[in-house]
Amino acid sequence: MHDMTAAHLRSAYGGECMANMRYRIWADKAEQEGYPNVARLFRGISFAEQVHATNHFTQLRDQRGGALGASMAEYGLRSTSDNLEGAIGGEIFEVNEMYPVYLEAAKLQKETGAFKSFHYALSTEKIHAAMFQCAKAAVGKGSDMKLGPVQVCNVCGWTAEGEIPDKCPLCQATRDKFTTFA
Repeated sequence: MHDMTAAHLRSAYGGECMANMRYRIWADKAEQEGYPNVARLFRGISFAEQVHATNHFTQLRDQRGGALGASMAEYGLRSTSDNLEGAIGGEIFEVNEMYPVYLEAAKLQKETGAFKSFHYALSTEKIHAAMFQCAKAAVGKGSDMKLGPVQVCNVCGWTAEGEIPDKCPLCQATRDKFTTFA
């Protein structure tokens, strides 16, 4: 694997791992503040971030030795409204800056596995940003968001509210490959 693509995978892995944990912590805070649906959204998206981290990590299977991985991350535990703002900012950074660059480098270097992993993450982070924006709007009005079951594809991390599709629209995984947060 080319050094640049490996570095991008390490950075993306680190960022997704931190998002996974950060969203779990923020879910607990949302629960404490009386926003159980926002908490469930954080938990569902946390799981999707774990799927992304796993996909990136798997692509690094032939890498040996230790390496430092730099990642963009939001830190701190504040109000649910502020935590949602941090989540939106992180997702938008990934959508507008991080993953487009990583995708182009993987494409240029003909790293098809990394390209696929980055594509899955980029496509899904767009959905996450929109879902967090809906949650932020509700919390901004002092209420919990309305939220049906949150469905997450275990293969690519694609996330949606509602019923499980017959096939994942992103990776074509069958409906038995979904985890539901209800």
